[in-house]
Amino acid sequence: MTETSQDRPLEVACPQCRTKVAWTADNPYRPFCSKRCRLLDLGAWADESHRIAGEPAMDETDLDRLIDDLERGEPRQ
Repeated sequence: MTETSQDRPLEVACPQCRTKVAWTADNPYRPFCSKRCRLLDLGAWADESHRIAGEPAMDETDLDRLIDDLERGEPRQ
């Protein structure tokens, strides 16, 4: 019997090291290939090496200034 693409599990590249990883319930680290790669990725998020693009978050000073401007009817800069 020949194996079809439906018989094989989906393979993805590990986000950390790019090793091919089978996307199955047997892999507790998916989409990563190992616990090491999963922890390296988590560490990159924790030290802010990885970021999601967008506007920077406002701190309290910025928020207070925005509220004051809005209360005075001044346009936001």
